[in-house]
Amino acid sequence: MSRYLFALGQFVARRRWWVLTVWIVLLVGAIGFAVGTGGKTNDDFTVPGTESQDAVSLLQQRMPAFSGAQMQVVFATPGMTKVTDQQAAGEIEQAMAAFKGLPQVAAVVDPFQAKAVSPNQHAALGSVQFTVSAGEVSQDTLDKVNNIAGSARDAGLDVEFSGGVYPGFTAEIPHTPEILGIIAAFVILLVTFGAVVAAGLPIVTALVGVGIGVGGIMGVAAFVDVPSAATSLALMLGLSCGIDYALFILSRHRHHIVLGMPAAESIPLAVGTAGSSVVFAAVTVIIALCGLAVAGIPFLTVMGLTAAGAVLVAMLVALTLLPALLSFAGGLVAKFISPPLNPGKAEEVARIAAYEPERTCGHAWGRFVTRFRIPLLVLGVAILAVLAVPATRMELGLPSGATQPDSSTAHKAYNVISGSFGEGFNGPLLVVTDLSHANSADAVQTLIGRLQQEPDVAVVQPAGTDNGLMLIQVIPKTGPDDSATADLVNRLRDDRDSIVSGTGATYLVGGTTAANIDTSKKLGEALPVFLAVVVGLALVLLTIAFRTVLVPLTSIVGFILSVFAALGAQVAVFQWGWGASLLHVTKGETLSFLPIITLAIIFGLSSDYQIFVVSRIKEEHTRTEDAVTSVQNGVAHSARVVTAAALIMFGVFVAFATVDNPIVKPLAFTLAVGVLLDAFIVRLTLVPAIMALVGNRMWYHPRWFGRYVPDLDIEGAELERRLTHDVEAEAQQTVTAES
Repeated sequence: MSRYLFALGQFVARRRWWVLTVWIVLLVGAIGFAVGTGGKTNDDFTVPGTESQDAVSLLQQRMPAFSGAQMQVVFATPGMTKVTDQQAAGEIEQAMAAFKGLPQVAAVVDPFQAKAVSPNQHAALGSVQFTVSAGEVSQDTLDKVNNIAGSARDAGLDVEFSGGVYPGFTAEIPHTPEILGIIAAFVILLVTFGAVVAAGLPIVTALVGVGIGVGGIMGVAAFVDVPSAATSLALMLGLSCGIDYALFILSRHRHHIVLGMPAAESIPLAVGTAGSSVVFAAVTVIIALCGLAVAGIPFLTVMGLTAAGAVLVAMLVALTLLPALLSFAGGLVAKFISPPLNPGKAEEVARIAAYEPERTCGHAWGRFVTRFRIPLLVLGVAILAVLAVPATRMELGLPSGATQPDSSTAHKAYNVISGSFGEGFNGPLLVVTDLSHANSADAVQTLIGRLQQEPDVAVVQPAGTDNGLMLIQVIPKTGPDDSATADLVNRLRDDRDSIVSGTGATYLVGGTTAANIDTSKKLGEALPVFLAVVVGLALVLLTIAFRTVLVPLTSIVGFILSVFAALGAQVAVFQWGWGASLLHVTKGETLSFLPIITLAIIFGLSSDYQIFVVSRIKEEHTRTEDAVTSVQNGVAHSARVVTAAALIMFGVFVAFATVDNPIVKPLAFTLAVGVLLDAFIVRLTLVPAIMALVGNRMWYHPRWFGRYVPDLDIEGAELERRLTHDVEAEAQQTVTAES
């Protein structure tokens, strides 16, 4: 692999203008594609193979007007005023009548007709049924909904919304996280390289990659359903991976420059050596993200594929555009800044790293790890195990009004409904009943009576009928995120035969709450399968990469420890509420798709650091054949770069964790913790300690393995030997010719 990448580096450096032009054209084309198609993300989650999805399909076939999204409208009165007062009641009736006349509205349930008035008469609950799904409700309709609510607010009423769709339900994620992440990355790179050009190039290449990746995703969103979280995930990974991949190659190139190698020779060599690690790391991330399709849930598959596309673009940019820009930059990557308080420090650090690596902090850390390897192993594993304990109490769910930011209308509506009617009114179940073969006129009343007798059921009421179907709304006594609500859904399905007995009717339990429960269940079932796939993939890929079995085993154990420690931290903060006020977190269940996405991403990123650290250790072991010395030297060469890469990843994820979004915030927080733990505790501490403890046996592999498995030479040792041999042969020919 290293030979082909070396040739690619040579070609790109020589054709730098062509390469730069191609990437500019691709960037402009991606942006034009996004703008031209007008693609928009939407959060219409479908989960094939579940009863809630079957209920939607049945409605689409026989009651299409009721198959769309539903919006709840909460009216509340301040002070002593009641919603039943003449003026307040008139405003509410006028608002509901106005909602009924809007485009895409199938039906409106007036709170007074439905008797949905709180016992203290300070709140009324109405609903609006749309003919289309949430993602297809036009912005013009939502704007008119907001205007109607504004008139009611001007009259003194509090009006809030909840449900599958409402004004502002797809709140725009600000660009602040990207800006903060870029600033943090530039500062870290400036400290790492001590040169402005060297610090700026990874930022530039990463931004090009992100622009192409996100532009492509938004363009594709015009043709397929792309969840809004997909763009945030692609941004996080595209930006962080793009900077890290460029950092790996640039650091090797800068090392060569400091040693006196001409840029024309250094660029292809850097691509051939560090580029091999970049390819292997990126391919690992891409395969893991594509593996999200194992869950069989379309929106999760789309998230994985779009994020994988962003990582693929980041890899290609690092292997082609970066070398081209390095060719333009020449020796500027080693033009050091001179801080007034410590002039010459940056250049001194770079030269020490190049000529005397044993004097670096990385080498000192390597010596510390190899000397105290057993205590560090025990301490590191203990820390990760303790952090992982909360993960055993993980409860999966999807965002509801309770987990939305306090300032959002959905959160305010949730609180009003809970306090005035009961938490169950926030998550009604929709029982789609087929009366085609009903054998009595009172079949519906019999069915409603039996449903009302079920434990944990607060209210049962008809919600519409057409074409042989009856919609029955079942209001649980507990909230949509409560385990008792999930138990109720399962019980209504398990006891279906006894509930419909003698009526001739059949039913399906659906609605948003049931769909969320089904999604969480399906994701929970897919998690062990996905973990097995990821672990098996890691074993195969890392075994081929390093031609040994023990290195992949240590990597897998470390990955499992770090990912479950990150999930444990997420449970402690977002589910248990530890430090919730400090982080502005609203307590709730763990996002049902968060564990599987975290597994995929942390697996890929941990493989990045594993490959970069261990490849340098293997390179040193090939040269010295001494286990302890190779660990110390390998850590010395890789610690600074891996530290910078991990801090950049951490900074980008932390920046996104500041967003008040119930999906982006916990995901970014979990990834930030996972990267920090995996890079510093696992890859720079536990793995070197184990390698020093096991010694030369770490690199053992059976003879048959060496015969049948190709040597990919990801550390570039064979490439460097070949180049050295060519230089020596050329020098010998020159001497012979002169004599």
